[in-house]
Amino acid sequence: MKITNIRCVQLEGTCCIDGKYYEERLVRPIDLYNEFRVAGFTKQDNLPVETNDGEINITGRFLYIDTDENQSGIFGPIALTPAFIAVHMKSLLIGQDPLSTSKLWDLLYRNAVHGRKGETMMAISAIDCALWDLKGKWLNQPVYRLLGGPTREKIPTYISALSYSVEPEMAYKRAKDFYNQGYVGQKWFFRHGLSSGKDGLERNVELVRTIREAVGDDYDLFFDAWMSWDTIYTLEIVKKIKEYNPKWIEEPIMPDKVEQLVEITSKSPILIAGGEHEYTRWGFYNLLKHHALNIIQPDPMWAGGITELTNISNLASVFDIPVIPHGESIASCVHIIASQPPNVCPMVENLEKYNQGWQYFLEKPVTPKNGYIEIDPRPGLGIVIDELKIERQFELTFS
Repeated sequence: MKITNIRCVQLEGTCCIDGKYYEERLVRPIDLYNEFRVAGFTKQDNLPVETNDGEINITGRFLYIDTDENQSGIFGPIALTPAFIAVHMKSLLIGQDPLSTSKLWDLLYRNAVHGRKGETMMAISAIDCALWDLKGKWLNQPVYRLLGGPTREKIPTYISALSYSVEPEMAYKRAKDFYNQGYVGQKWFFRHGLSSGKDGLERNVELVRTIREAVGDDYDLFFDAWMSWDTIYTLEIVKKIKEYNPKWIEEPIMPDKVEQLVEITSKSPILIAGGEHEYTRWGFYNLLKHHALNIIQPDPMWAGGITELTNISNLASVFDIPVIPHGESIASCVHIIASQPPNVCPMVENLEKYNQGWQYFLEKPVTPKNGYIEIDPRPGLGIVIDELKIERQFELTFS
């Protein structure tokens, strides 16, 4: 079997929603500048567009790898720039054996000397995930079994409240609702950073207090600063919120500040998680060897795909550091987690609101029940497009 083509198909559709889709945004590093801090939600590639009539317009780009055996692998949705790069990598892959995933990953990596991180690695990640989907379909096995699993039949799931309101009354009600749905934990996103001053810091503290009061003491809570603080701010706020016993604080500072992460992690009474914006085993080795994080969160569709997430998980196990993958692609996350021991990959993230859009075009979206996701026995990654939801589709040729 040989690769004959790599192509990207854009799907467009419309979904009805109940209420407002984007209630609030998270804090961002660029909020250091006031004109950005006061701005509301801005349109981002690969995210639904909210209309004024109770609908969202959804665009999904799916990468296909075709072969001479009439079998294709699929992965997505992916963002526009990685899609562009992936399609332009086809000359390296046409004629290659698609089952040789390790060789092809290494080939792509060695060719991308200026793209070892960022959007080029995202393109490599998408290709790798599509290759694993193809391999699973060809061998009639789910990907987690090809990786050595399953290590369990269902995976504990925590919910991420991204884009939900953080106003105390609304957040309190939502936190109770998430708790009653059976999630093993929940993550909330801070709205305030350095430029919000003392008032913003106290509002962040109020969010933690509100969510803890909603769910009670014996329940895991996580909070994400999305790289928008500094060392002093982080150490100040963890002192104020430690009484509410959050399980971890996520990405308090920019990811390149490894020495500062080491300082924060060594001094914080709360676990520090991160790595969502790190890439490949080499990037994570640098974090692990410096003991910069208590928990790492590589994303399979960013950090190198399924091949590289397996490498990163094996590496982290040497350091006894848990791997809880960032859930941008919950389909690939579940297969990786299901192939690893529970102490290495203990749970999966469900970006609940965003998954409504990302998985809209799938026949069978990955959906938790009572706080757990059951592993899917279908061959490959289980990504099958629901043709009935497509209003418009076309191939992106980038020519």
